[in-house]
Amino acid sequence: MEGVERGTEAPAWRHRHLLDTDVLSRTDLDLVMRTTDAMKEVLRRPIATVPALRGWNLTLLFYEASTRTRVSFEVAGKNLSANVVNIATGASSVTKGESLLDTIRTLEALGTRLLVIRHSVSGAPYLAARHFSGHVLNAGDGLHAHPTQALLDLYTLREHFGSNLTGRKVVILGDVLHSRVARSNIWTLTAAGADLWLCGPSTLLRGFETWARAGARGGRFTVTSDLRAALRDADAVMALRIQRERMSAGLLPSLWEYADRFGLTADRLALARPDVLVMHPGPMNEGVEIAPDVAAGPHSVITDQVANGVAVRMAVLQLLAGRVG
Repeated sequence: MEGVERGTEAPAWRHRHLLDTDVLSRTDLDLVMRTTDAMKEVLRRPIATVPALRGWNLTLLFYEASTRTRVSFEVAGKNLSANVVNIATGASSVTKGESLLDTIRTLEALGTRLLVIRHSVSGAPYLAARHFSGHVLNAGDGLHAHPTQALLDLYTLREHFGSNLTGRKVVILGDVLHSRVARSNIWTLTAAGADLWLCGPSTLLRGFETWARAGARGGRFTVTSDLRAALRDADAVMALRIQRERMSAGLLPSLWEYADRFGLTADRLALARPDVLVMHPGPMNEGVEIAPDVAAGPHSVITDQVANGVAVRMAVLQLLAGRVG
């Protein structure tokens, strides 16, 4: 198969769906990273297209707004020669009361074999996976998970620091409580051996202290509201957007106060290592969780994250379709 070389011994991909990163072993993560390397090579070609998914129908079913994730999945599918169908739920039978299950059954009857779904309800992709004979890929569900974002974050870190992240201090800063990105990153980053810190106002860290004490599969992580301690000697800082659309009253006095106490500014970033990486899953609220000069500064790898999203999603689609090995 063009795009990933055959003839080399490689572990098999064992997963029919990708719903979260908690099911991925260290071996699985390494396989995704190596397959992404191959996809990056494809993307460097004058014509960045391979026939890996020729004849496959890939449907993007997004019940929430998205730019980066939706577009990168569309580009990834087209680069693999899939037939990509992009469903705008606002212009579909969803507006007439069609249920998620009815929509999935309809798409399957129309020949969909790969289904990428984003939904505001946590667990919706799991429901889809139980009733769909093809492969389901979670593109973000409620507060629960966003596996491909965590994988592209891991890939971006490895691109800059090498494949061994053991002991690298990675800080996730901001609205952890409402972040599906943070939850999926906990699994991948601890499995990769990173020294993970979660930082933000105590109201936006609720429940994570218990998880930290119990430990994730790969190891424990630190939860703190002490911003200086979190940033000190950090290798990478990932700022998270304050998700006002998911937030109940009373968690924050104001966005101004959050920015004053926890916004990632150049002065605060100076506490980190000289080669620190600045990350953000997007979309950004510049001037709130991150200062504009930091977001666009020399430490920022935010555009690298966006670019890597295409290669990572190509890799995952190809693995799910069984087109590697």
